[in-house]
Amino acid sequence: MKHFWMLAVCACAASFAAEPPTLDDAVHDLYNFNFRATHETLDKIVAAQPEDPLPYAFRAAAYLFAELDRLGSLEGEFLSSDEWAHDKKKLAPDPAVRAAMQKAMTNAETRATAALKANPSDKNALFAMTIVQGVTADYMALVDKKQFGSLGPSKRSNNYAQQLLKIDPKFYDAYMTAGFSEYIVGSLPFVVRWFVKWDNVDGSKEKGKEHLRLAAREGHYFKAFARILLAITAIREKRPKDAQKLLAELTHEYPENPLYRKELDRLNSKYGPVSAN
Repeated sequence: MKHFWMLAVCACAASFAAEPPTLDDAVHDLYNFNFRATHETLDKIVAAQPEDPLPYAFRAAAYLFAELDRLGSLEGEFLSSDEWAHDKKKLAPDPAVRAAMQKAMTNAETRATAALKANPSDKNALFAMTIVQGVTADYMALVDKKQFGSLGPSKRSNNYAQQLLKIDPKFYDAYMTAGFSEYIVGSLPFVVRWFVKWDNVDGSKEKGKEHLRLAAREGHYFKAFARILLAITAIREKRPKDAQKLLAELTHEYPENPLYRKELDRLNSKYGPVSAN
C-alpha cells in the first residue's frame, strides 16, 4: 500500500509538470522583459497549435519590445510630451531582429487571413491582426522614426479592434487599442487631425482614458499594457502621483522588468514616494 501511494503521488506530480505552457505564460514573461522565456514558451505553443495566429502575433510583439529595450527607446520620459512626433534621432536597429519580427507578423497575418475568410467573426484572428498592425505602427514610429507614417497601421489596428468590439463588446483587450487610438488622435495637431478619420474615434482624450481604464480593470492579455499607457498619459498630463501608483503595481506584479522600477525610482526621486493607500 505504501508503494501504491508513492506511485500515485509521483504520477500526479508528473502530470502537473507535464501541463502544456499557455499564452498567459508567454505574455507574463513578455511583461517581465524575459524575452528568451517568452520565445521558448511560444515555440511550444506554436508546435502544438501551428495554425493559431495569436502566438505569432505575440512573438512579433516580443521582438519589438526586445529591440526597443536594447535601443533604450523605452527609458526616460517615454512619450511624456509631443516631442516624440518630431524626434528624428537616428537609431541602429538590428536587421536580424527586424527580419524575425517581419516573419512572425507574416505568419500571423497569413493564418489570421485564412481564419477570417472561413469566419469573418473569428475573434482570435481579429485580435492577432490588431496586434500585428500595432507592432508595425510602433516600429515605424519609435525605430524608423516615421511618426506620421505610422498613423496608417495605427488606423488599421483600430479598425480591427472596432470590429472585435462590434462582435463582442466584452472583448476588453480591444478597448486598449481603441483607447490609445482616441488619445493619439486627440493629441495630434488640429491640421493633421482634420485629415485623420478613424472608425469610431472622436479624438477625445477623456474617452481614450476611459477605454484604457476599462482594459486595465477587465482586460486579459493587455491588462498590464493598458496600465503602462495610463502611466504614460499621467506623466504627459502632469499627474505624477497617478503614474507612480500604476508603476508601483507593475513593479510588484513584474519584478523582473527593470524598466518599471527605473521609471518609478525616477518619479519617486523627483516627486517623493506615494502612499500605499
